[in-house]
Amino acid sequence: MTHLVIRSAAGDGHGSPLLHSSDADEIARELGARGVRFERWATPASLAADADQAAILAAYAAEISRVQSEGGYRTVDAIRLGPDHPDREALRAKFLSEHTHAEDEVRFFVEGRGLFCLHIGDAVLQLVCEQGDWIGVPAGTRHWFDTGERPSFCALRFFDNSDGWVASFTGDPIASRFPLLEEILAAAA
Repeated sequence: MTHLVIRSAAGDGHGSPLLHSSDADEIARELGARGVRFERWATPASLAADADQAAILAAYAAEISRVQSEGGYRTVDAIRLGPDHPDREALRAKFLSEHTHAEDEVRFFVEGRGLFCLHIGDAVLQLVCEQGDWIGVPAGTRHWFDTGERPSFCALRFFDNSDGWVASFTGDPIASRFPLLEEILAAAA
C-alpha cells in the first residue's frame, strides 16, 4: 500500500510525523500542494521474471505514449532491481544521497515498491511508491530514493534529455537522519 509520511526537516527524522496517510486522494493533495504530481494508474501488464528492458517498455507502450505526449519526454527507460541484482548495494548507496535534477523526475512503478524522500522547504515527505504509482517531481527538488535492503521494483523513467538520469548531489547528509524503506513499512503495518 502506498504511504506518505511528512516530518520536519529540522528533526532527527524519527519523531512523531506531522502526517501519515495511506489515502491516495490525501496523498495527491499533500504532494500537489508542494508542486509534486501523484496519480494511481492501472498496471495491466504482467512481466516475466526475465523480462529485459525492451520487453518492459513494449508491455507498457500505451502508458509510455501517454506520458510522452503529455510531457514531451524524449527518453524512456526501465529500471528493475531485484534482491539478487549484482549492483543493488552500489545503486542503493548512490540513490540514498540527497540530490537534484535539472529536469523533472517522472516515474511510473509497474512492480514492487521504493521510497521517495522529498526535502521541500522545512519538511521531508517520505512516499512509499508501489505498483501503479505515478510521480512527477519538479526539477530542482531536493530528494533521495531508497530501494530497500532487498530491492524489488520496476519503474519506468521518463527524461526530457537524451542522457537519462543525471544528478547533482547536494552534499547534505540529511538522508542519513531519516527512516529508510523497511522502517517506514514496519511503522505503517
